[in-house]
Amino acid sequence: MASAPIILVPGFWLGAWAWDEVAGHLRADGHDVTALTLPGLESADADRSRITQSDHVRAVRDAILAADRPVVLVVHSGAGYTGYAVSDSVPERIAAMVYVDTGAGVGAMDADLQGDEKPMIWDEIVEGENLDGISEEQKQTFRRRAVPQPAGVLREAIELTNDARLDIPSTVIATAFPAEDYRKYVKEGYGFLAGLGELRNLDYVDLPTSHWPMWSRPAELAEIIGDVATVRGSDG
Repeated sequence: MASAPIILVPGFWLGAWAWDEVAGHLRADGHDVTALTLPGLESADADRSRITQSDHVRAVRDAILAADRPVVLVVHSGAGYTGYAVSDSVPERIAAMVYVDTGAGVGAMDADLQGDEKPMIWDEIVEGENLDGISEEQKQTFRRRAVPQPAGVLREAIELTNDARLDIPSTVIATAFPAEDYRKYVKEGYGFLAGLGELRNLDYVDLPTSHWPMWSRPAELAEIIGDVATVRGSDG
């Protein structure tokens, strides 16, 4: 039995290009991989004024429905909210969820955010995020290629109604901080992890590195994702 198809969804400010190395490793191992660029993230010139979380959910759902069998849905960082909403929408089409240094977000990320977009501010990244293992060249590429995040995505809360999402096999790959901290933050009620406390089939994998492991440890990240896809493909 072939492995389950893999769909890769990047976090804030990024397009499909952010997954290039991971996707390359996965394809070399024989996996069927699709990396997505979400609406409003196509370019710096894209119109982000009307893009909402619903648009991002729809884009991911459409990619899932285009696959010929249930997929492994991999979401990074802020896309954890999108991914969890998608799992509520089409749980029967998701063989497994993989949360890369993120969780199953619930509610609005920032309901009071003003304006049309949230730009990437490098000083805030340096101050607030783990950059371990990311080269200077990779940092320069990030700064050069980053696209503002549509603000409407952060303002919208998606209502979750389908309890079938709770039984989807899910894996959190903990990178910027360890799985032990994830478990603690879930109990403390952090919104971006809130859905993890509901899940009935949840594993954690520690991969100590940056918040962007697709750049700092792409081979190891690809191996973990590929193992999930192989197992879930066999389940089918």
